[in-house]
Amino acid sequence: MTVSQQVEHVLVVPTLLFRELGYFQGFCTDVEPYLKTLLDPAYISFMPRDQMENDPSYKQLIPYCIFRHGDQLFNYKRGKLQGEGRLHSLRSIGVGGHISSTDQSLRGSIYLDAMHREIEEEVYLETTYRDTCVGLLNDDQTEVGKVHLGIVHIFDLDAPKVRPREESMLESGFASSDELVRAADEFETWSQLCLAHLFAKK
Repeated sequence: MTVSQQVEHVLVVPTLLFRELGYFQGFCTDVEPYLKTLLDPAYISFMPRDQMENDPSYKQLIPYCIFRHGDQLFNYKRGKLQGEGRLHSLRSIGVGGHISSTDQSLRGSIYLDAMHREIEEEVYLETTYRDTCVGLLNDDQTEVGKVHLGIVHIFDLDAPKVRPREESMLESGFASSDELVRAADEFETWSQLCLAHLFAKK
């Protein structure tokens, strides 16, 4: 195997395209107009991940999946073995990751296949559910945020049956959304934005 074959290539879109569609900082609920263009094969490309992690002229699209049962949310602490070093030791309510050039489109969408692959790699999801895409995340105030754009999905579970598959997912379990909102400063930025916009009492 050559070195080039070993390098992970991830799905990206030009940051300029995102800005043309309508720039926002934080959380956006108007998903459809963005995704229709951002997931258009005419605009996406697959670039070496190690280069993209430090190139804010591109946004890596990341499915960010939240597991909810009633008012209980699955959450965990990121250990040192998790891929993104800049997020180590922070808590999270999101599961997901990069869309890779090796992902298939068996569900009719490389995006959906990548999302389900990431879920299967990170957790045991042992219940039926309903999946709803509820928002987008953009955070240009952090180094990791500048090169990523999150697509937020809520999985409403029929039972609170999610267990970590990765050893680097520490202190995992379900807790009430109110409890997590009160502890928001312990969470990574994307989780903080989701807690504030989706789960904080207005």
